[in-house]
Amino acid sequence: MSKRKLEIVVISDTHLGTYGCHAQELLQYLKGIDPDILVLNGDTVDIWNFSKSYFPKSHMQVLRQILKMTENGTKTYYITGNHDETLRKYSGTQLGNFILDDKLILDLDGQKIWIFHGDVFDATTKGWARIIAKLGGKGYDILILLNRLINDVLRYFGKEKISFSKRVKKSVKKAVSWINNFEETASILAIDQKYNVVICGHIHQPQDKT
Repeated sequence: MSKRKLEIVVISDTHLGTYGCHAQELLQYLKGIDPDILVLNGDTVDIWNFSKSYFPKSHMQVLRQILKMTENGTKTYYITGNHDETLRKYSGTQLGNFILDDKLILDLDGQKIWIFHGDVFDATTKGWARIIAKLGGKGYDILILLNRLINDVLRYFGKEKISFSKRVKKSVKKAVSWINNFEETASILAIDQKYNVVICGHIHQPQDKT
C-alpha cells in the first residue's frame, strides 16, 4: 500500500477511550500517510473519561500505529490538552522520536508556527467549573452513543444521518460567543509574539481563518 508523503500532520481531539472516537477512520488515515512530523494536539487519549470497561481494540490499534510511525522515523509530538492534562507533569520528556510537551513552535518555510491545544483560554476547565465540565463530558459521551444508535436505524431505512452534538453546540449562544473570543485571544497573542500561524484544537470546530 503506497503512502502519501507529508511534511507535517496535526491531529487533535481524537478522544481515544470514548464512544465518540472515530478510531477506525483515524487508523485508516494514519496507515495511508508517511509524515516527517506528526503533532497530536491535545485530548488524544481521554483520561478524564477513561474507563477500564471501554477501550476497544481499534483504539489500541491507533496507539500502536502511532508508535509504529514513530519507530519508523516520524517525529511525533504529543501536546497535552485538558482531557489528558495529567501528562503535563511529564512535559519536556523525549524518548527517541517521541516528544511530550504543552506547546510546539516550528519554523517552516520562513513561517513561525505556534501549536497548542487551547484549553489554557478556557475558564470552564478550572476550579468548580472543571467538575461540571467533566460531568458534561460524560453526558456528551452518552449523547454520542445514542446518536450513533439512531444513525444506524436511519441508515437502515435509507435516511440521512444527523448530528446531535452539532445541533447542541449551534443552539448554545454562549458557546458560539466563547469560540469567537477564543479565536480572537489566540490571534492577538500570536500577533504579539510574531507568529505567522497559530493552530489550536479544543473547540471541536474546524476553522481556517486569516
